Amino acid sequence: MPSFKLRRKNKFQNTPKIIKKEERDLYDQNHELTGKTIVVGDSIPKGYYVQVVMVFIQNSSGHYLIQKRTKQRNGMYATTGGHPKAGQTSLQGIVTEIEEELGIKVDPARLQLFYSGRSDEEQVFFDDYYLEANIPLNKLKLQKEEVQFASWFMRSEIKGLFKRGKLMSDHYEEYLRLQDWLEECQIAKRIIRKEAKHINKDQVI
Repeated sequence: MPSFKLRRKNKFQNTPKIIKKEERDLYDQNHELTGKTIVVGDSIPKGYYVQVVMVFIQNSSGHYLIQKRTKQRNGMYATTGGHPKAGQTSLQGIVTEIEEELGIKVDPARLQLFYSGRSDEEQVFFDDYYLEANIPLNKLKLQKEEVQFASWFMRSEIKGLFKRGKLMSDHYEEYLRLQDWLEECQIAKRIIRKEAKHINKDQVI
């Protein structure tokens, strides 16, 4: 007669896995933390705001790292960005988004905040960052749930994507803000160099 071994059923075997949903901090209209949070997917309560962050990464050739989102994430072209998790600052949030979406770790000190704003209609505060970095595309580890692919785009190509309705309009709006900021930086640098030349001339005896 064959012998059989009885397997003891693990009491945790059929227990459903509990997945904790991501939470976001809620702010008041003065950008102060309220101590309250919402779960991702929930509507923002009236009178409250959430934080949005995005970054524009530019290489030494002047090209920008633009990603195409997956169909589940609207399939549009966009820059890297998202929402900080509850407990994170804006800067911590964008560092996390870069690592999650692109698979690269960035020194927070290299990120430059070039614009901050508030949208009462969308109930968000948004911070725009700029990063100069030469990142080989083969070093990227894209978040497959959100990012279909990423590549370097020239400014003319970015403009073309927007005109064809393939680039997220709010991202293009912030991209234009960046161009204004970069132009102001160049003007400031030229003024500083010009003043430095005058100072050097005055010092000559």
